[in-house]
Order: sequence, then structure tokens, then C-alpha cells
Amino acid sequence: MKFVVAASVLAAAVATPAYAQVEAGDVLVRARAILVSPTEDSGPVMPGFPAGSVGVSDRAAPELDFTYMVTDHIGAELILATTKHNITGRGALSGLGEVADTRVLPPTLTLQYHFAPKSHIRPYVGAGINYTKFFSEDASRSLETAIGKTDVHLKDSFGYALQAGIDVDITPRVFLNLDVKYIDIDTTARLTTGGAVNRVDVSIDPIVPAIGIGMRF
Repeated sequence: MKFVVAASVLAAAVATPAYAQVEAGDVLVRARAILVSPTEDSGPVMPGFPAGSVGVSDRAAPELDFTYMVTDHIGAELILATTKHNITGRGALSGLGEVADTRVLPPTLTLQYHFAPKSHIRPYVGAGINYTKFFSEDASRSLETAIGKTDVHLKDSFGYALQAGIDVDITPRVFLNLDVKYIDIDTTARLTTGGAVNRVDVSIDPIVPAIGIGMRF
């Protein structure tokens, strides 16, 4: 009887996977689906449209990130993604609908604290810096119909990022990841129409929830 019990315990131990225990020197690679949801605050479009402002659309996108574990508890994460956003008119410009669009490249580096690196469920928090580059800006047809051919340029942004998330083991090397970030992004949009130049200051400041799969190397 004792032999049977011992054999059963051994079999259970063999059948139970040795789940990931994150430690210094590990590299964690995650592929996530993200939603970039701006909490934007726009000033007026000056000097031509003092009663007009702008809004920025949400956008879903894939994201890839890499975390290097400096110690068992401290990790450095680089986040890479690109999204395209529509800029819409508000106030006096609301009748135009979309006024422009832009692509955004916001590489973000955070320093994380992992609370339970030896656990199957590993929460973490992070804070860091973000550099956002705007490119491929285009005026919409409705804007150019209203005021003429317009060149749109958005100033690049440098700000902070806050983060919280959790990794949950699926296999010894693969894990589910849930993550949310707040990113400080401020820009000035310049609209040049012939000799006229209008500017608008926008705090985009998106909340970025994400879900994905990660692998430990």
C-alpha cells in the first residue's frame, strides 16, 4: 500500500510541469494586442478657428515588447508598436468630420518591479520614458475642400509612461500577459495653407490596455 501511494505521488510530481520561475538574466518576449485610447485634451485652432478644436481616434494594433531581468525582481522593458490615428474636428470644425490622419511610432522604455518572480502568477508595475514620433501626416479631403491644400505636421513628443500588469503561466516557458499603460504624449499640430499657418496644442495621453502571450528565454 505504501508503495502504491509513493508511486502515485511520484507520478503526480512527474506529470506536474515545472512552471517558469523568472530570474536575473532571463529575457521575456511578449506579443500583445493593444488598444490605444487617447484621453485627449485639445486647445483651440489658432488663429483661424478659435472656436474649433480636435479629437484623436482610438486604434487597435499589435505590439511586441522585450523585458530583460536585471535581477529576480527588476526588469527593463522596451515596447515597440505603431498605430494610425484619425484627427477629427470639434466645435466649429465638427462639420468637417476627419480633418487629418497620422501614423505614430511611440517606443517606450520602462523599469519594472516584479513582485513574485518565483510564482505561477507574477504581477508587476513599471515607470519609464516615452518618445513619440509622428509621421505620414495627411490633411483630409474635407479640410482641403474647406480651406484649400494644407500641409499637416505634428511635433514629436517626449514624456513619461506608467504601467501595471500580470504574467500567468501556461507552460514552463509560455505565459499569458495582461497589461495596461498610461503614456504622456503632448504635441502641437501645425496646419499650413498657403501663407496661413494655424496651430493647435493637443495632450493625447492615451490609456493602453493589452492582452498577449509571452515566452521566457
